[in-house]
Amino acid sequence: MRALPSAPVEKVIVTYKSKAAEAGSNTAAKSDTAEKAAKTGEKLSFERRLAGGGALVDLGDSATKQDVTEVMAAFRADPSVASVEPDIRAYAMAVTPNDTDYAKQWDLFEPTGGMNVPAAWDKTTGSGVTVAVIDTGYAAHSDLATNVVSGYDFISTSADARDGNGRDADAKDEGDWNATDNECGTGSKASNSSWHGTHVAGTIGAVTNNTKGIAGIAYNAKVQPVRVLGKCGGSSADIADAITWASGGTVPGVPANATPAKVINLSLGGASATCPSVYQTAINGAVSRGTTVVVAAGNSNANASGFTPANCANVINVASTSREGNRSYYSNFGAIVDVAAPGGETRRSTDTPGTVTTPENGIYSTLNSGATTQSAENFKPYQGTSMAAPHIAGLAALLKSAKSTLTPAEIESAIKSNARPLPGTCTGGCGTGIADTAKTVDAVTTTPPAGTVFTNATDVTIADNATVSSSIAVTGRTGNAPAALKVGVDIKHTWRGDLVIDLVAPDGTVRNLKASSSSDSADNVLTTYTVDASSEVANGTWKLQVRDVATGDTGYINSWSLTF
Repeated sequence: MRALPSAPVEKVIVTYKSKAAEAGSNTAAKSDTAEKAAKTGEKLSFERRLAGGGALVDLGDSATKQDVTEVMAAFRADPSVASVEPDIRAYAMAVTPNDTDYAKQWDLFEPTGGMNVPAAWDKTTGSGVTVAVIDTGYAAHSDLATNVVSGYDFISTSADARDGNGRDADAKDEGDWNATDNECGTGSKASNSSWHGTHVAGTIGAVTNNTKGIAGIAYNAKVQPVRVLGKCGGSSADIADAITWASGGTVPGVPANATPAKVINLSLGGASATCPSVYQTAINGAVSRGTTVVVAAGNSNANASGFTPANCANVINVASTSREGNRSYYSNFGAIVDVAAPGGETRRSTDTPGTVTTPENGIYSTLNSGATTQSAENFKPYQGTSMAAPHIAGLAALLKSAKSTLTPAEIESAIKSNARPLPGTCTGGCGTGIADTAKTVDAVTTTPPAGTVFTNATDVTIADNATVSSSIAVTGRTGNAPAALKVGVDIKHTWRGDLVIDLVAPDGTVRNLKASSSSDSADNVLTTYTVDASSEVANGTWKLQVRDVATGDTGYINSWSLTF
């Protein structure tokens, strides 16, 4: 953080003893101020009486530190004075960073499309948390260097890695360019290196208040580059091993990670109707070790359910929004999207693909100028759900730093429940809205109302015309449940009118929370019901029972909670 400015003292606050005439009389206070002026030779004036009873005395804007010292000494020597203190300056703690390109980072601070980041920095900046960026690796950059910790190169094929070997401890980005069309499969195009992982890393953890470049969202967190994408992308086997290693798990033949990450960013993906088991196993392992996994929804303007790892369970699936607060024209959407974040638009949807016509509306971050291999460092705007995901990874790091006991499920719940509605439009579903950094940080650092929360965040699939349930074992309570039992429900399901939702008490009593409705075509059930459960014993196994009464739409119970 920057040092606060040293402002001169121009006024002092004098508090008189309660029995002194000056304590209740402005005339007496003015007279005493005139006496002190004559005594010290300073031009003093009584300005006003403060709400707390003190007298505000002005020394003028030319007073030196010595002048202030002499005036305060004169008042302190008066037996009628209880105290005297300088009228000091205070400053907003969410100060504007001095990074030279911060003004270009609308995604952090603009009220329409931004994520309300600066207002959280007086509470948390990510200290003590490592974020793994599983991506193309790291292109050396002075606006990142001091925040980067050792990572690993998981690309197992030498030709794809372009470093002359397979896996190794050097996560340097060797470039992901393609020299010719169709080199990476039919329809692939020749392209320059993207330095994608370095751009993602800058959004999360660029060095801040260093009078250069940009500000990172969690700028005191550490960024760990884990290389999985090289020539023609990367394999699911390598990516799965990288997820395991980054979160502190064991990978055969690879040394243990000395600085395991508590947040993983996956700004990558491919087409797949289902989540491959190799991904799901790795993600489940990471979450079980306490690591939050953040995934980009994808850039095909299609339902995210057809892309992976976006369609895996136990991840935070992130869609992209524009500077205007709409779903970005390219962003994937759907019921499996958890939340949205700024991903920008470097061109309008009607502009020629591959052009950059609105660079000011993209996400500005750290990059490299090399067309193929690394050259000079630079900064450029990109667009994509790849840019949206690191905003959420940065927020997750801020939350974990602010409250180290938070679990991945609690971090996901906090982010989603404190998001704000998109100010624009989102056809297809953008989760709970645009994440609000300051509101989310406040929520996890503020003592909640009295009550104990029991949560089950294990996904339960809801098939057509099926009845499923999710259980919570309540223990440690005495007596009956409250008359205002809070039942928090997060269900992902298209056409939610198909669903009947019941709360089943430990003794089998069923209380209906939601009836079916043939006209309710909206997606998802994300709400809190209040139930009079005062006739039920609190301890025992409670169930959320969900029945799908129609065909054509499916989903899953994402999480639910009981607050006693």
